[in-house]
Amino acid sequence: MVFAIDIGNSNIVAGCFDDGEILFTERISTNHTATDLEYAVNFMTILELHGIDAKKITGAVMSSVVPLLTATVKTAVYKITGQDALVVGPGVKTGLSIKIDNPAQLGSDLVVDAVAVINEYPLPVAIIDMGTATTISVVDRNKDYLGGMIMPGLKVSMESLAGGTSQLPKIGFDRPKRLIGTNTVDCMKSGFLYGNASCIDGMIDRIGEELGEMPTVVATGGLAPTVIPLCKHSITIDDSLLLKGLMLIYSKNN
Repeated sequence: MVFAIDIGNSNIVAGCFDDGEILFTERISTNHTATDLEYAVNFMTILELHGIDAKKITGAVMSSVVPLLTATVKTAVYKITGQDALVVGPGVKTGLSIKIDNPAQLGSDLVVDAVAVINEYPLPVAIIDMGTATTISVVDRNKDYLGGMIMPGLKVSMESLAGGTSQLPKIGFDRPKRLIGTNTVDCMKSGFLYGNASCIDGMIDRIGEELGEMPTVVATGGLAPTVIPLCKHSITIDDSLLLKGLMLIYSKNN
């Protein structure tokens, strides 16, 4: 049984897999000031909730886009499992051909997403990851990672707008009753939700034009279930994408 963790700027995704099967996926908030002990307690609680004995874990794998937390979380994993986690990065086998200008700049979460997608979905593919930022990655028919786009995430945009104006409040992201809002809150909800959905639809069209064919589109990330159902394109939401990718990378390196 292997413990897998992806450290994002807003959330940490944790899960376990065994014999090619994902046993669970959970999310906790990323705390940039938490100690390794505090993270160890969080992870132990997650494992106990799913009836898993930490001492039965035989391996661990991690990806991280928060370098300051990588060592802290790796130590936390070792404290509860006794396993030295494999950290996705240079020198780790992924099976992915990265064609961007500087492959070392590619976030490990995007690498992990792409590894999962090329093993499960028809190519070419566009991968939408909706977290602190909204990223779109493009992989062609030859399993080459071509590059992508980075846009402000939904929560970042909302906090920026509310913080930079005197009369606009922070809002929840429940869907408004109508596209055309009749009050400030509904106008903001419509703008954020349908605006982001329209942006994604437009980007998919443009990706298809540049590739010369329409890609398969897969979405993941904590905010994907909020926005993707509003898109007009057919998009598969796969909340386990990161865990699938980590599972494949761990298998390639063990």
